Amino acid sequence: MFEYAPAPESRGIVTIADSYGHFVDGEFVEGTGETFTSLNPATEEVLAEVSAATDAEVDTAVAAARKAFATWSRMPGRERAKYLYRIARIIQERGRELAVLETLDNGKPIKETRDFDVPTVAAHFFYHAGWADKLEYAVPGKPDPQPLGVAAQVIPWNFPLLMLAWKVAPALATGNTVVLKPAETTPLSAMLFAEICQQADLPPGVVNIVNGAGDTGRALVAHPGVDKVAFTGSTDVGRAIARQVAGTDKKVTLELGGKGANIVFDDAPVDQAVEGIVNGIFFNQGHVCCAGSRLLVQESVAEEVLERLKRRMSTLRLGDPLDKNTDIGAVNSAEQLKRITELADAGEDEGATRWSPACELPGNGFWFPPTVFSNVTQAHRVAQAEIFGPVLSVLTFRTPSEAVEKANNSPYGLSAGVWTEKGSRILWMANQLRAGVVWANTFNKFDPTSPFGGYKESGYGREGGRHGLEGYLK
Repeated sequence: MFEYAPAPESRGIVTIADSYGHFVDGEFVEGTGETFTSLNPATEEVLAEVSAATDAEVDTAVAAARKAFATWSRMPGRERAKYLYRIARIIQERGRELAVLETLDNGKPIKETRDFDVPTVAAHFFYHAGWADKLEYAVPGKPDPQPLGVAAQVIPWNFPLLMLAWKVAPALATGNTVVLKPAETTPLSAMLFAEICQQADLPPGVVNIVNGAGDTGRALVAHPGVDKVAFTGSTDVGRAIARQVAGTDKKVTLELGGKGANIVFDDAPVDQAVEGIVNGIFFNQGHVCCAGSRLLVQESVAEEVLERLKRRMSTLRLGDPLDKNTDIGAVNSAEQLKRITELADAGEDEGATRWSPACELPGNGFWFPPTVFSNVTQAHRVAQAEIFGPVLSVLTFRTPSEAVEKANNSPYGLSAGVWTEKGSRILWMANQLRAGVVWANTFNKFDPTSPFGGYKESGYGREGGRHGLEGYLK
C-alpha cells in the first residue's frame, strides 16, 4: 500500500464577506433580524455572520417578486431563455469558485462539488432554458400554459447549490418569479448565486433570496402573496408545510425523506455492485435523500458481497474536504452528527453487528466514519429510520418477491436500485417497487431531463424533466 500525498484545493479563489443580509429586488440588503453563524463543518471555523429575515423582510421580498412577475411573465420565452443560458455559462465560468465555496460551507469533498454539483447545476439551467419557448409542448392537454406567479422555494443543506438550480431554473423558464430561502447552515453559495444573477443582468425582483431558519421558512410559505411552494427537506417539515397550505389555492411540491433499497441479486457483477453500493450510501457522507441506505442482498451471495464491501470501505479516505483525494468529508452540523450517532448506537443496542474500517477522525469539526450494520432485521431502527449519514444497513432475501416485500416495507418511497444481469428481472422489479426512481445496475445518477420525486412519506410532485415544469404552470 502507498500513502496519498495531500492535494489541497486553494480556498484563495473565494471571497467571503464578514456578514450577509438578503438579496431583494436585484440588490444586496442588510438584514435587521437576529444573526446566526455559518460554520465550516470540517474545522468549526466561522465563515460569516448571516441575518435571519424578519416577517417584514419576507413581505418586501414577496412584493419585489410580485412586481417583477408582471414583466417577467409577459416576456417572450426566447428572451427568458437568454437569461437562463447566460446564468448557466457564468456558473461554468465561476465553477471552481462555486465548488470551493460549497465545500467550505457544506463539508462535502471538493471532487464531488467540482465534478458533480457544479456541472449538474449548469446543466439544469441549460436544459430549462431550452424549454422556455416551448412550453405549449410541456403539459399534455394545456396548449397555452401560464405561469403561477410567485414561487416560495425552501431548500436543504445537503446540496445547497444543486437544490437551488432544481427549483429556480424551472420557475424562471416557465415565467414565474422566486423568493428562495436557503438552509441556515449553508447560505453562502446562494449569496454567490445572487451575484451571478446581477452579473447576468437578470431583471430586479425575478430572483430574491432571504436567509433564515424555520421561522423565516414558515413566514415565506404562509405568505398570502405566494402562489407556489416548493420544498425539499425532512418529512416532518413537509407535513407541517402541507398542513400550513391546506385550504389555500397554493400549488405545492414536496421532496422529502427516503430510505432507498439497493437490491443485489446472485447474478449481479459483484465488483460493479460494490462500487454502486459505496456510491449509493457514502456519496456526500450519506447526506442524500435518495441514498441507498438499505442493502438487500440475495442470501447465496451475501457473505461474498459483504466481504468485498468491507474491503472497499477500507480504502475510502476521510479527511479535509478541500483535499482532492478525500472520499468522505465532514458531517454538515453538530446537530446532524448527534442524530447519526444516536441512531447508529440504537442499531448496536438492538443487536445488529456494527463495523467501520480503521479510520482516524480529525480533532476538530463534525465527523462520522463510514459504517455498515449486518444481521439487521426489518424491525431495527437502522432499517426503518432515515439516518442521513454514512451508515448502511444490510438485509438478505431469497426470492425476488421477498426482495420486493422488504424493499417496499418502508414509510418512504423515493429511490431504489436493482443489480442483476437479467433485463426482464430489472423491468419486473421496477414495476413492483414503490419508488419514484429505480436505477438499474447503477445508483445516484441524475440528469435534468429526468423527473425526480417520491411516493408515500417521500412527498409528491416531480422536479426535473418535462414533468417538473407542470408544477410551475396552470
